[in-house]
Amino acid sequence: MPTELSPLTSMGLMTKESPLSTKKGGQPLVIGLPKEISNQERRIVLTPEAVGLLSNNGIQVMVESGSGLQAKFKDQDYSDAGAKISYSRSEVLAADVLLKIAPPTLEEIKEMSPGACLISALQLENQSAEFIHALNEKKITAVAFEYLEDKVGGMPVVRAMSEIAGSTVMLIASEYLSSVNEGKGLILGGVTGVPPTQVVIIGAGTVAEYAARTALGLGANIKVFDNHIYKLRRIKQLIGQQIYTSTIDNFTLSQALAEADVVIGALRAEKGRNKIVVTEEMVANMMHGSIIIDVGIDQGGCIETARMTSHEAPVYQIHDVIHYCVPNIASRVARTASYSLSNIFTPIVLQMADLGGAEEMIFNYKWFLRGVYTYRGSLTHAVLARKFGLNHKELQLLLAARY
Repeated sequence: MPTELSPLTSMGLMTKESPLSTKKGGQPLVIGLPKEISNQERRIVLTPEAVGLLSNNGIQVMVESGSGLQAKFKDQDYSDAGAKISYSRSEVLAADVLLKIAPPTLEEIKEMSPGACLISALQLENQSAEFIHALNEKKITAVAFEYLEDKVGGMPVVRAMSEIAGSTVMLIASEYLSSVNEGKGLILGGVTGVPPTQVVIIGAGTVAEYAARTALGLGANIKVFDNHIYKLRRIKQLIGQQIYTSTIDNFTLSQALAEADVVIGALRAEKGRNKIVVTEEMVANMMHGSIIIDVGIDQGGCIETARMTSHEAPVYQIHDVIHYCVPNIASRVARTASYSLSNIFTPIVLQMADLGGAEEMIFNYKWFLRGVYTYRGSLTHAVLARKFGLNHKELQLLLAARY
């Protein structure tokens, strides 16, 4: 005899049951979304719509109360989508798979389940050997989402957040050029009869592309510097205009900086090492009241005078030049960024559930393997090993040993 639906279920107020996706061992896969507590992080990895899709596919999602509020997602939105709303941080941190934006604190790691999977940013410049040891003691499989690749070798999370940061960075520059913020009192762009503002962009990747588009749309003059000729060619083709491009040399860059109103540092670290291309002497020769924004500060940045700041205290001055060095610029537009992240991680979680857990993802997908930096008690990332003077093991050898 068929079971009758309860009145609440028929009205759509309760989640309908669906077959549970299971991890290896037959237990349901549980995804945890803890509330971000560090560095004024406002984003969340999964939106309510994404949680609804995962729930419909039998995946249990546990959301700490208030996790989505800064991105304007209510607990009720997640509950309606099928998530369990937890008022216990410890319960959420104990999930099989933890999805975070900022890396966990040492206290949070202590509350994670042994052998769990952590997917979050690594933020290399903020980490220590103690952080790695804490993960390894719990045998956590940790995945840095800035190292994840897609099937064609791109970095989807980096690309998505770089698009947002590039579009946002010129709006930030406009704020701090304003007289209200003790800037030069310039409009970003130009008006009839007044020379346009001068923008120097160091780097020719995704951040540079979107910053350049925004600056050109506002009417500014831009100069783009990078040491990779193919990147300079590509950015010209993508923008579709003849813009000033140059390789990085001290003389040409120094001249451009001396005339600049806005300088965007958009160089990504290569092989885990950042390269300083703007010295303090160059900064000292810049015009007073101009602004520097170092987008890559979480990896060390490319400007000697740059140091990490926060949304609460985003700027400081050196040589009368304003410095804005907030690492999570995309968090300024938390809702947009959360949708973008959710589009990336929803299919990943679905694949993980189909395969039976994070370990199977590592074994089956090289693009996922690229992001792994600790695995079952071992450090597996050569760059981190060099940075902290630790031993590491090649992940491919560890995986081969499991059979």
